[in-house]
Amino acid sequence: MSARPNARKLLAKLVALAAAMFMFAIFVLPPLYDLFCEITGIGGKTDGAYTAVVVEVDTSRDIEVQFVATNNATMPWDFYPIEERVIVHPGESREVLFYAHNRTGQDMLGQAIPNVLPNNAADYFHKTECFCFNNQPLAAGESAELALVFIVDPDLPVSINTVTLSYTMFDITDRTKVQVSQVQ
Repeated sequence: MSARPNARKLLAKLVALAAAMFMFAIFVLPPLYDLFCEITGIGGKTDGAYTAVVVEVDTSRDIEVQFVATNNATMPWDFYPIEERVIVHPGESREVLFYAHNRTGQDMLGQAIPNVLPNNAADYFHKTECFCFNNQPLAAGESAELALVFIVDPDLPVSINTVTLSYTMFDITDRTKVQVSQVQ
């Protein structure tokens, strides 16, 4: 009996197993992670758009908000905050800009995923406008300034003086059938 048919069957099974593992990691794990973060409150994920209510600005406190931007390993854009940090008073609305440049020769669609540190500050960091709420289409060679408007809640624990908001930009061009020109 020849070992070749058995080796081919084994190879086919291993390839199928590897493909199933990648599909699980891409399509099943992200929603499970989101659910886990929502239930446990860890992970520093922020909610969606915040409808601002009129609050009194606490001028007795200064909060340093730091901004970090990274690209997913497959994202070839330049992406960074124009200001790396700002000082705000709790209750004060503030706008900051991020810069994105598609340095490839093809139209692309990006999506930014936010994270707030320390994790317990996520409930007190409210985005009223954010580029992360929508996909970001950039044509080949195009650049854009992406706006974020936020409020640090006056109820932020007094032990927290620094909040870090980080974004990771992902290439989602192949995950959507919408052409970049249709989104712009």
